[in-house]
Amino acid sequence: MRHDYQSEKAYVPAWLRGMKLRSPERHLRSRFHQATQWLVNLLEGPDKSQFGSYQAWRRTFMHKRLSLGLALGSLYFASFTVLDGLRLITSHQPLDASWLINLITTFSLLGCLLALQTPFGARHQGFAFLGLTWSITVLTEIPPTLAGTVDPDLKGWTMTFFAQATIIPFRWRLHLISQLGAYAYYFGVNGALGLQLFPPGFVPENVLFDMAWICALPNLVVYLYERLSKGEFHVYQRLQEEQRRSQRLLLNILPQSVASRLMAEDRTIADNFAEVTVLFADIVNFTGVSAQMSPSEIVALLNQIFSMFDNLAEHYGLEKIKTIGDAYMVVAGLPHHRPDHASAIADMALAMQDALAEFNQTTGYNLSTRTGIHTGPVIAGVIGIKKFAYDLWGDTVNTASRMESHGVPGEIQVTQTTYECLKYHYRFEERGTVSVKGKGEMQTYLLKARKIQPSE
Repeated sequence: MRHDYQSEKAYVPAWLRGMKLRSPERHLRSRFHQATQWLVNLLEGPDKSQFGSYQAWRRTFMHKRLSLGLALGSLYFASFTVLDGLRLITSHQPLDASWLINLITTFSLLGCLLALQTPFGARHQGFAFLGLTWSITVLTEIPPTLAGTVDPDLKGWTMTFFAQATIIPFRWRLHLISQLGAYAYYFGVNGALGLQLFPPGFVPENVLFDMAWICALPNLVVYLYERLSKGEFHVYQRLQEEQRRSQRLLLNILPQSVASRLMAEDRTIADNFAEVTVLFADIVNFTGVSAQMSPSEIVALLNQIFSMFDNLAEHYGLEKIKTIGDAYMVVAGLPHHRPDHASAIADMALAMQDALAEFNQTTGYNLSTRTGIHTGPVIAGVIGIKKFAYDLWGDTVNTASRMESHGVPGEIQVTQTTYECLKYHYRFEERGTVSVKGKGEMQTYLLKARKIQPSE
C-alpha cells in the first residue's frame, strides 16, 4: 500500500492548517482541543493492517513520532524562554544571549515541525530529525562558545539522545549521525576557536569515555527496538495471512454471512426460511462404472464431475450444501432470500444435464443424473463443535431427497409445489402420481426445458 504525504496529512494538526471559528473563546478552546487530540494521536502507532511493507509502516510511525518530538521540544523551549524572560525582567536584568538562543531554538523546532508536514518533509524525514537534534544540541551551545567558557554538556546530551531514542526509536544510523554532529560542533568549532575543550575539573579520558557511552547506549536501544518492531510486523503479517487463509477455508464450508456470525457469536446457528428450493442429484450407474476403477480414479472422476456442478452453482448464485457419496445437494433461497429460487434451481438442474452430456462426449463415459426438486420451508444452520458444516433440516429436504430416489434416470422430477412455481416459464411432462416412502401418493412432473419467451 502506498503511503506518501497525502496519507500522512491526517497527522497534521488542524491548528497548523488554520481553522476559522466564530468567536475568540471558541477559537482558543477548539484549537487547544485539537492540539491535545493531535498529540494523543501521535502517541498511537499506525494500524499494521493498512500497510503492505515494514518500510511503509515505519515511515508513517516515524512521521508521527517526529511530529511529537518536535512539538514537545517546541513546547519545552517556548516555556523555558517565557520563564527565563520573566525572570530576567523581574530582576531588572537585560535579556542575554542565552535567552535569545532559546527563542531561536523554539522557532527552529517549529520550523522543522511545519516543514515535516510538507510533501518534501514527509519524504525526507531525516532532515527534520537532524533539525530536531541539532536545534537542541548545537544551537544551545552557541552562547557558551560566544562567551569563551565552554564545558562538555554531558547531562544535556544524555537527556537529548535518550529522549529521542525513546520517542523516535527508528533508524539508529540517523541517531548516530545526529550525535556525531553535536560532538563535531563541540570539538570542531570550539577547537577551531582555540577554546579549552576540557575545562578544569574534567578529565579528558573520562569525558571521552562518557561521550562514547552516551552515544552507544541510545543507539543500541534504537537498534534492538527496531529489530523487535520489524520482527513483530512480519509476524503480524504472517498471522494476517494465516487468518485470511483460515477464513477462505471457512468460506468454502459455510456461507459468508453464516461464517461471520459463527466467528462473532460462537454458538449454534439455526435460521428458519419460509420458502426455498432444494435439489438432490445422483449419478446413475456410478457404482457399476466405479467397480472397474481404483479408489484414486474414483475420487478423481467424482472430483471432475462435482467441480463442474460447483461452477454451475456459483454461476447461478446457489448454495451448495454437501455431497453424499455420488449425490449432490444444492439449495436456492438462502442464506439470503431470493424470489426466483425455484427458477434458479431449475436452470441449475438443466445445466447439470448439459454439462454431464458434454463430459460424456469428452471422456467416453455414459453417465447421467437422476434429479429431484422440491420447494418449501427449511431450517438451516450449523450445529456441533467439531467438523461442523452448514446443513438443512425439515420435511422439504426429505421430500426433495425422495424425489431423487424415486425419480427416473436422466430426468428431473419435481413436486406439485415446485411445478406451480415454474409452470409458466418451463416445459414439463406430467409423470402422474408416485408412491413415495413416508409421503404416500404424490403428483410429480418431469422438467424438460425452459420455455422460449417471445422476447427471446
